[in-house]
Amino acid sequence: MSEHVWLADRFEADRPRLWAMASRMLGSSAEADDAVQEAWLRLSRSNAGGVDNLSGWLTTIVARVCLDMLRSRHSRREDLAGMDFTGIGTDHEVMPSPEDEVMLANSVGLALLLVLDTLAPAERVAFVLHDTFDVSFDEIAPIVDRTPAAARQLASRARRRIRGASADRRSDQARERELVGAFFAASREGDFRGLLMLLDPDVKLRPDRAAVAAGAEEGVRGAAAVAEAFAGRARAAQLALIDGRPGAVWAPGGQPRVVFAFTVHGDKITAIDMIADPGRVRELDLVVGDW
Repeated sequence: MSEHVWLADRFEADRPRLWAMASRMLGSSAEADDAVQEAWLRLSRSNAGGVDNLSGWLTTIVARVCLDMLRSRHSRREDLAGMDFTGIGTDHEVMPSPEDEVMLANSVGLALLLVLDTLAPAERVAFVLHDTFDVSFDEIAPIVDRTPAAARQLASRARRRIRGASADRRSDQARERELVGAFFAASREGDFRGLLMLLDPDVKLRPDRAAVAAGAEEGVRGAAAVAEAFAGRARAAQLALIDGRPGAVWAPGGQPRVVFAFTVHGDKITAIDMIADPGRVRELDLVVGDW
């Protein structure tokens, strides 16, 4: 077996974990695809055959790519000059129990992506790597260009912010369930006007590559176009909780095939992700049935 084939096999074995990590850092399946693809390109161009811990090497590469993408995204929204993310002047706090930290880590998924989006890039990367994927702070430190102690503080600060935001999210989730439920009711009835009322004018329909291969249209954007795509066409979809967040699933014969994950801001649906990749669907925590 050639080294290239061996590396490709090893990469494919790690791909689901790398994609799960990237998707939680970036909050976008398309960007996660790009980050994982970039990791493969770097691996294929490198002399990594002699790396002792190839999984760890790939984790570092994907995390750095994600951090660069988050920083680029963040810099377009606000000026970071003068903001301190190093944890100098450590905050006094009541330390959570290990059980609390496990519960918090397990809750990170689609339900908290909006909260994660409020974090600074290094905070988000440190939190996801440590609390969700159990990467040590010694390994995280060079990724975020901090000392291990400062990396620990990044994750701690992110954890506190997430706890504070979670209470607000619980009230928002009731409204999200109402919106998503109304969306699928209007879709089943072919109520085009009703769909328009629920959709943000700039709403995006984002199918993953597997959904596109199965016939989903790429580049659908705008309330009218998305309403047209769903009007009268979701009769077989079932309401579901997707990682604790309202959505729907198409599950012929009881086998989930396509998941519809919603992004809501205020009282409007701003994005709908169609997830059809079998590996990704299996990774989601799906609770099917009316709420």
